[in-house]
Amino acid sequence: MNGLPPSLARFVSPQVPAPKNEEPWREDGIVGVFDLVKEYEVHGRMRRVLDGVTFKIGRGEKIAVLGHNGAGKSTLVRMIAGIEEPTSGKVVRNMSMSWPIALSGGFGGSMTGFDCMRFLSRIYNKPFNDIRDLVEDFSELGRYLQMPIRTYSSGMRARLAFGMSLAIDFDCYLIDEVMAVGDKRFQLRSFEELFVKRKDRSMIIVGHNLNVIGDLCKTALVLKNGRGRVFGDIEEAFRIYSTL
Repeated sequence: MNGLPPSLARFVSPQVPAPKNEEPWREDGIVGVFDLVKEYEVHGRMRRVLDGVTFKIGRGEKIAVLGHNGAGKSTLVRMIAGIEEPTSGKVVRNMSMSWPIALSGGFGGSMTGFDCMRFLSRIYNKPFNDIRDLVEDFSELGRYLQMPIRTYSSGMRARLAFGMSLAIDFDCYLIDEVMAVGDKRFQLRSFEELFVKRKDRSMIIVGHNLNVIGDLCKTALVLKNGRGRVFGDIEEAFRIYSTL
């Protein structure tokens, strides 16, 4: 590994420790992770999927998360969302935080679309009629909202999930490859609702579409083999990402 540029040394050298010179952030308006580690047992041995990842964003800030398959992006999303607990380290959520946009994993197969909206209404104490009107208009599922989720196609589930995600007003949105959902028209509507009408919100954006990310983000966390580095220059992040 001799001759590697310093920008890559953080990823490939196990001798370079994760940053430990910060304390978990206590101020309001912060979302991030501090020295995050996640390990799974695989065939009787522990496999480290995230290894000392640290980043944070404030109100209105947007950060991209870049990395090839297996780099740890999906695991990081689950940790930030609270779907899984880290092995060590800390997830900081000092402003209201969405679940991963378009996530439909929590839907019960016997629940109808309207049942899901009622459940959301009770959790977030928001009038059901307000949620229903928005989701009906956005998802365009019509009579299918009265049918069990198990009868939905994957695209229909994504439309319902995306609409429900937009029905609650969050300070920070967690976005995982959401623009790959649905047809071109639905993608354009999704972009308008999320990135134009909510452009003042904080966002953590996981994806591979560098054109979209370049327009939205000024900073990026680049992951390789579970290790990560934050770049304050998005073009530099793209250059490093392209070499991994």
